[in-house]
Amino acid sequence: MNTLSSTLHSACPPLPRAPSPPSPSPKCHTRFHRVKASIAVEQQTKVALIRIGTRGSPLALAQAYETRDKLMASHPELAEEGAIQIVIIKTTGDKILSQPLADIGGKGLFTKEIDEALLNSEIDIAVHSMKDVPTYLPDKTILPCNLPREDVRDAFISLSATSLADLLPGSVIGTASLRRKSQILHRYPSLNVQENFRGNVQTRLRKLSDGVVQATLLALAGLKRLSMTENVTSILSIDDMLPAVAQGAIGIACRSNDDKMAEYIASLNHEETRLAVVCERAFLQTLDGSCRTPIAGYASRNEDGNCLFRGLVASPDGTRVIETSRVGPYAVEDMIEMGKDAGKELLSRAGPNFFSS
Repeated sequence: MNTLSSTLHSACPPLPRAPSPPSPSPKCHTRFHRVKASIAVEQQTKVALIRIGTRGSPLALAQAYETRDKLMASHPELAEEGAIQIVIIKTTGDKILSQPLADIGGKGLFTKEIDEALLNSEIDIAVHSMKDVPTYLPDKTILPCNLPREDVRDAFISLSATSLADLLPGSVIGTASLRRKSQILHRYPSLNVQENFRGNVQTRLRKLSDGVVQATLLALAGLKRLSMTENVTSILSIDDMLPAVAQGAIGIACRSNDDKMAEYIASLNHEETRLAVVCERAFLQTLDGSCRTPIAGYASRNEDGNCLFRGLVASPDGTRVIETSRVGPYAVEDMIEMGKDAGKELLSRAGPNFFSS
């Protein structure tokens, strides 16, 4: 308990200031205020060459800063103070926390408002977690860049157990992901999954520390980007928990008619990651997946240099899990075809009522 609590506090170090009455997670709030204040100063002192649009969570900001740092390292003119500005945008998914994502409905819950700001020229580029990006991009936008992918696996975190198998029957696991819920219940039907376990990484860890749940699963990629891996109890293998489509990948979008921005962000592209994401998203698009359908997919380069793709669909209660795999050349057209073909196979095997139930 003490280790987890101290980590939560260390993730958001306090700023010196006069004493004030205590409030929930004051150190994290202080950090947010500091970020917003720095943006206000930038707006007053210099017109930025690039305005980066992002959500305001600590993880989203870490990804935006990673993008900023790579741009500064690659382009000397962007290394000057004030040349790059971070613009925080609140999305529908950030505003509605009381309902499961599946109940809110619609696509682009964490991207729509950022896309609108991009199209309205309020920002120049948008930084997204690729797993949040709908398979159809808004008109007049392109996404030509994926940064190098982080670890795609899921992390198990608990104060009372070393793994999912170690949890007592009836133990409560918190997750906002139907993909995780279905795969957990498929293997451990005696466990109880709390579905509406939402909030940023710090919020979920705080709920765990407060005893709201006995365990949770989080993307290892996010914990690594936040330098919070000390919270990890164990790491689930790909065999035990197939990741979400594009998990661990950052995408950067711009307007399709903005050649300068396209040139900037294309210089950061990691092609192996981009091809893997393209394959996985072709699979997802074929299934026409939504937050109501547990879908997982992962493309990687195997020891022979080829693409190994694995995909699954599941019923939310985990009673039915259908899996498939493909191996083929690590090349864009082949990988798109693999993703589509795998999706068509699972559609056929699942039957017409599987995705509407």
